[in-house]
Amino acid sequence: MATLSNYDQQVRDFFGYLRVEAGLSLATLDAYRLDLEQLRVDLIAEGVSCANDVTPAHLAAHIRCLHRERGLQASSVARHLSTIRMLFRFLQASHRIENDPARLLETPTRWKRLPDVLSPKKMKTLIEAANPKSGRLWQRDRALVELMYAGGMRASEVAGISPNDLKEALSVVLVTGKGDKQRLVPIGEPAVNAVVQYVEELRPNLMRFDDGRDEGKLLLSNTGRPLERVAIWQIVRRLAKQADIGDVHPHMLRHSFATHMLSGGADLRVVQELLGHSDIGTTQIYTHIDRSQLKAVVAKYHPRP
Repeated sequence: MATLSNYDQQVRDFFGYLRVEAGLSLATLDAYRLDLEQLRVDLIAEGVSCANDVTPAHLAAHIRCLHRERGLQASSVARHLSTIRMLFRFLQASHRIENDPARLLETPTRWKRLPDVLSPKKMKTLIEAANPKSGRLWQRDRALVELMYAGGMRASEVAGISPNDLKEALSVVLVTGKGDKQRLVPIGEPAVNAVVQYVEELRPNLMRFDDGRDEGKLLLSNTGRPLERVAIWQIVRRLAKQADIGDVHPHMLRHSFATHMLSGGADLRVVQELLGHSDIGTTQIYTHIDRSQLKAVVAKYHPRP
């Protein structure tokens, strides 16, 4: 089967399982799809005739190619490997193949790269860059960055918020995260005030179209459509440029939220819940301490500082 048509059908069945049974998000499914397309290309190059002919050696060669020839970082290779393991585990469990060739593959070492964060001062500067001088949509932009920092939200999460998700009296917002999992996230008064001001003064003007194009979302573009992730990236980067604080991307606001919470004494489990992490190991990367804190501790407690 040089065309791997049998493999293609099995992959389609696998994605059907992921959509219906696992409930994974579209973004995650797209990432898995790209992973398996790269595997498909390498299997064809190796002359594999069907999924049942795939061996651990084929998969090991594919993993080496991802790292050495395509230059992927260990974290990206590990995700590829996770996708491959899930595929072949599914194929064996559904009796489409006899043996699982991915069972004995080793996971590459994943270096713990510390996330880039903004200092509280720079975070304040970024938020305040959304002001009347920054354009007529400044109230929306202020609401956007206030929400992302106040609740540690992903760009996709803040884009998906509807007006009814904000519970003003309780100062909380209902956030829908990966896998459509929902969580209630407390937000502070500045974020609540920014959202209320935007909803009362600007959003009605952006809803001038009576055709449902707003899709019931809170944050809208100039054309009345929901903000997409790309637009959110552009807004954050534009505000950072105006504030002269370097290159900033939306996820840095999430990183900054988590780091500032932990630096202020918040419990790790609480931050895990606020971020929507299923594994506390993902949250632990934020427990790093910056150099200024280390110096302060040494100066305070060492007998010869």
